Amino acid sequence: MNSKIQKIELNDGHSIPVLGFGTYATEEHLKKKSMESTKIAIDVGFCHIDCSHLYQNEEEIGQAILSKIEDGTVKREDIFYTSKLWSTSHRPELVRPSLENSLRKLNLDYVDLYLIHFPASLKPGNEILPKDEHGNLIFDTVDLCDTWEAMEKCKDAGLAKSIGVSNFNRRQLEMILNKPGLKYKPVCNQVECHLYLNQSKLLAYCKMNDIVLVAYGALGTQRYKYCINEDTPVLLDDPVLCAMAKKYKRTPALIALRYQLDRGIVALAKSFNEERIRENMQVFDFQLASDDMKILDGLDRNLRYFPANMFKAHPNFPFFDEY
Repeated sequence: MNSKIQKIELNDGHSIPVLGFGTYATEEHLKKKSMESTKIAIDVGFCHIDCSHLYQNEEEIGQAILSKIEDGTVKREDIFYTSKLWSTSHRPELVRPSLENSLRKLNLDYVDLYLIHFPASLKPGNEILPKDEHGNLIFDTVDLCDTWEAMEKCKDAGLAKSIGVSNFNRRQLEMILNKPGLKYKPVCNQVECHLYLNQSKLLAYCKMNDIVLVAYGALGTQRYKYCINEDTPVLLDDPVLCAMAKKYKRTPALIALRYQLDRGIVALAKSFNEERIRENMQVFDFQLASDDMKILDGLDRNLRYFPANMFKAHPNFPFFDEY
């Protein structure tokens, strides 16, 4: 495995590689593309693979991992695999079966990290986004503290080495942290985080509570039509970022990734392009000066590429108003 990959220790004693490979794909991308890009990522040194039941490609990602184990590129213990509990399985009795279903698709005995994907519960069933006759999402009423207890049992059973959350704000994190009888704290909170949304307040709160912040969308977005308007600024075209890239003789993407790593954040990078996948590994070849970090801090504009509008009718929406 690539010895350049650095890790951050989690509050349960395990550790997480600071650079992860994201596998989310829209309908335009074939599942096979996810599988092939994951193989390439492992070949070039990625050992942290981030996926989810929501992405509907865990079988393909599992095949990619297995093929790299079988050809001797890696061992299972070299891979840090993250999966996520989807919102239709928040009821405590559904948590372990959902994880076991993912493990069957992956052909793995355990995941390294299992996250509650969203702090909003949906009607249980086979539909990813259950809707009524008017096209509105059908929500479910579940106490996420009960969901968390079921997550803790998955860790105790050895099905997940570590457990955490995703898309939680401070209030929702406090709900878990203050839960009576809490056995395990979330090891991480995976949220949208990039130069235009640097999450400085949430990062400070997570650090104070020994929770690692994991950044998705660290390079902005691939312009998904359901997420953004056409006039939304392209992060990697930002003139300040591009000037910084020129100064360091790196690409804007590498500067954006290094910015997160230098803040103690785990960054996820997603690409289907082999050249860019290889290029992203160069993030370990340099560091940013403190003055340049301050300049990049100034790019924050509280801009979200992933506003989770599909949950806008949920009583807890918007989730992100509080840090």
